[in-house]
Amino acid sequence: MLQELLCRRKDVLMILPYVAIVQEKISGLSSFGVELGFFVEEYAGSKGKFPPIKRREKKSLYIATIEKGHSLVNSLIETERINSLGLVVVDELHMIGEGSRGAILEMTLAKILYTSKTTQIIGMSATLNNVEDLQEFLQAEYYTSQFRPVELKEYLKIKDTIYEVDSKAENGMTFSRLLNYKYSDTLKKMDPDHLVALVTEVIPNYSCLVFCPTKKNCENVAEMICKILSKEYLKHKEKEKHEVIKNLKNISNGNLCPVLKHTIPFGVAYHHGGLTSDERKLLEEAYSAGVLCLFTCTSTLAAGVNLPARRVILRAPYVAKEFLKKNQYKQMIGRAGRAGIDSTGESILILQEKDKQQVLELISRPLENCYSQLVQEFTKGIHTLFLSLIGLKIATNLGDIYHFMSGTFFGVQQKILLKERSLWEITVESLRYLTEKGLLQNDTILTEKGLLQKDTIHGSEEEFQYSFHITKLGRASFKGAIDLAYCDSLYRDLKKGLEGLVLESLLHLIYLTTPYDMASQCHPDWMIYFRQFSQLSPAEQNVAVLLGVSENFIGKKASGQAIRKKVDKNIVNRLYLSFVLYTLLKETNIWSVSEKFNMPRGYIQNLLSGAATFSSCVLHFCEELEEFWVYRALLVELTKKLTYCVKAELIPLMEVTGVLEGRARQLYNAGYKSLMHLANANPEVLIKTIDHLSRRQAKQIVSSAKLLLHEKAEALQEEVEELLRLPSDFPGIVASSVEKA
Repeated sequence: MLQELLCRRKDVLMILPYVAIVQEKISGLSSFGVELGFFVEEYAGSKGKFPPIKRREKKSLYIATIEKGHSLVNSLIETERINSLGLVVVDELHMIGEGSRGAILEMTLAKILYTSKTTQIIGMSATLNNVEDLQEFLQAEYYTSQFRPVELKEYLKIKDTIYEVDSKAENGMTFSRLLNYKYSDTLKKMDPDHLVALVTEVIPNYSCLVFCPTKKNCENVAEMICKILSKEYLKHKEKEKHEVIKNLKNISNGNLCPVLKHTIPFGVAYHHGGLTSDERKLLEEAYSAGVLCLFTCTSTLAAGVNLPARRVILRAPYVAKEFLKKNQYKQMIGRAGRAGIDSTGESILILQEKDKQQVLELISRPLENCYSQLVQEFTKGIHTLFLSLIGLKIATNLGDIYHFMSGTFFGVQQKILLKERSLWEITVESLRYLTEKGLLQNDTILTEKGLLQKDTIHGSEEEFQYSFHITKLGRASFKGAIDLAYCDSLYRDLKKGLEGLVLESLLHLIYLTTPYDMASQCHPDWMIYFRQFSQLSPAEQNVAVLLGVSENFIGKKASGQAIRKKVDKNIVNRLYLSFVLYTLLKETNIWSVSEKFNMPRGYIQNLLSGAATFSSCVLHFCEELEEFWVYRALLVELTKKLTYCVKAELIPLMEVTGVLEGRARQLYNAGYKSLMHLANANPEVLIKTIDHLSRRQAKQIVSSAKLLLHEKAEALQEEVEELLRLPSDFPGIVASSVEKA
């Protein structure tokens, strides 16, 4: 990447699967940017500029999630700047086979391959099997290595016996040892899997991860281990652990999860999606520093964060209720062994006799194959792809679209994936669907007769020329990256909102930016719903009335009465989530909102970041439709509020990567009140002033702030130069160039 940025003077895009990893990479690479003179730009959640600022001097390293990477590539193609991208690096390339996100990743790579002959693509993964298909799709060279900086030993535990995984052995494993740990009958009941025996072999001097099937199980296991551990563990790094608890309280307005209050003194914590990002960050820092030595965690930690351990224990061969897949198993055990710290790493999978055969088959079989998700029923990726192909004028007639499809990962795998229909039929059906939905217009009507003859694999020469153009609604949906399942609903809701937009509070606007997909999975607590409803002001109640949700309806639901009048369930659910977001923006305290609505604080935070992202999508949607001009200014402000959800004075500090609310408050209270303050700070002074801030973090914060300040200054400078530059179409210039000719 550095070679591309500094020697070839080209921009670089790095695509990563999760926001947490994007932020980790930004923090790590900002100091390189400051020292070597390139920009590091974040494209995640609601962050990122489309198209990106065109830099004349310095080049940019864009670090993006899968979704934002796709929007970035679209904007570069639209502004004819795709060739400015010298290199695209995709980490965890196997994600291409995972649901709707896989479909988006495939679209992104297919468009780059089709529109730029100079952009190099590098994909990386430790869990890929059918590499030949991907190689053909990406027209790629394939490099593989079995090298691992730290040797990994795999073990299985059945009852109190430990076996080593051995592919040469007849039944795939060989006896290793018996567990030597004295259990009383009471302890056996508490810990039937001998987890305490396994973890005490490594902690507190080394680190250990215990993967559990569910979030609740993580918390229960952490508590159970701490009930059995001896009091000696409390003395290990006692002062530092006390600091962790103090800091957790600081970032949560004095609140502390009772489970963590009990487990942290033993050096143990749980780690799953129910934590806020502030809590997660603090716990991860304490684990990396060796203050915490044991995490009980869900499988998301295996993919989402770089936290290795001397020993990894899999509590059961299940993720939730699903039996473990080989890829998941590899991801989890891959956390064992820390380069530069351990000489070996080890994984232990705990299993019952009944699962033994299935586990041995799992370990001996190759990794799962990776399949294109473009034409899966649930992703509808092909519809989104065709809309953007026509919107960006990459391919606008039937022949070119079919040709594009042939070159996708799906095109490569069509013989395996298509049993009933041909690629030609799917192409035509999808275009007809988009036309009927009002997102595309075609210059020739697609009739059943002419185009869908079952015995023709390809269309005729004349059919190849059928061309399409995108409608206004289609362009808005594509520009806003709106899921096509919801674009009609969004248009209707915004249109209806214009008839009586309530602006006395933020509630109505928040409702319009509450994500549809989260509403469909929501199960309101009717008593809480009724309580919150009855506390609304008349103006706020008016929002509910406009949406067709009455207090009478919610009251009947809460008291379990029968309801004759039909009310749209999605609207009711969406309004409930709007109440959660509205309360959160007013109180800016996740803990009190979590208590009020009886929801996990991690879920509320996911809802908030989902709403911030969707708000930014709705803003781009409205920018394309003149009739929604009124929403534009309103949504810019709302997106900012949803993104940071803090008091206004902390927002400038939170623009710096790695500075979350708790840290921003600490910095602000210490007198660092602006980006300029942070960019000019001395890391050594920061360490002394701010509690629980390591030297590495202090340097990263200062580097990120400097980089952001340089970016803003350069953008203003370029704006000034642009204003002072003589326009290229200035009358005198045109005339003099004609005379010279």
